[in-house]
Amino acid sequence: MDIKKEILRLKEERNAIIVAHLYQDGEIQDIADMVGDSFELSRYCAATDKDVIVFCGVHFMAESAKILSPQKTVLLPALDAGCPMANMANAEDLKKLKAKYPEAAVVCYVNTTAAVKAECDICCTSSIAVKVVRSLPNKQILFLPDRNLGQYIAKQVPEKEFIFWPGFCPTHNALTTMHVEEARTAYPNAVLAIHPEAPPEVVDMADFVGSTKQIIDFCTQSDKQEFIIGTEEGILHQLKLKNPEKKFYMLKYRFICPNMKKTTMELLYESLRDMKHEITLDEETIRKASLSLERMLKVK
Repeated sequence: MDIKKEILRLKEERNAIIVAHLYQDGEIQDIADMVGDSFELSRYCAATDKDVIVFCGVHFMAESAKILSPQKTVLLPALDAGCPMANMANAEDLKKLKAKYPEAAVVCYVNTTAAVKAECDICCTSSIAVKVVRSLPNKQILFLPDRNLGQYIAKQVPEKEFIFWPGFCPTHNALTTMHVEEARTAYPNAVLAIHPEAPPEVVDMADFVGSTKQIIDFCTQSDKQEFIIGTEEGILHQLKLKNPEKKFYMLKYRFICPNMKKTTMELLYESLRDMKHEITLDEETIRKASLSLERMLKVK
């Protein structure tokens, strides 16, 4: 069986689109209709007229697609592809914290469950987090779940007072200043681009800080020829496609999100063949969570 051919056939048969996050394996990115970061994929899924969205990513991303397109069927090929950071926040504890800070605007990173999004005022992705916070009239910001991204935003918006949830991305949080020092010694002519989910002391050493898409755009538009990349290595696929003449080095050896690598061509094929695994949410959660996501999509 030609698995790629079968996936494309089933995609047409199901009137489906395949979307893939930039951290997915290269062969998954290559077969997708759209490859992007969380913000791009959110916009794309909300706008599609297809009946089925097959989300090659992790659970919270597929949930977000369902929230924005409740009438569509959303499939997650790898059912166990979760997000440790998203699992660090829960709705009950958030309700208690909201009661403690009634004047605060509750801003949640897109890396949260639908139940948590339903308790938030507005959602954000790393690419527009600073814009989202600046758009709010509130002086106090309760930011969750990523303390590292929260501290990065706080430095850009010093006029606001932040309350941070103690969550983090295990993959990015493993970066240290030693990794930076070693990489700079090994590649003295390279520019360092880092994702804001990294610890603040590491982010402070970067030449550029941004989301996955922003890192790709920066490296593509730069006249520099060598780059050290401080985010999950799936990003290298698009970087090399767009910049075959440039050199890219990973900031850390085996810089991998295990959950992002759970989607395979076989699971993608099975998902389309058997229409599994469908993401379902109750109407009330969709109604409440959609407010925070739709507000995010309106931020210019």
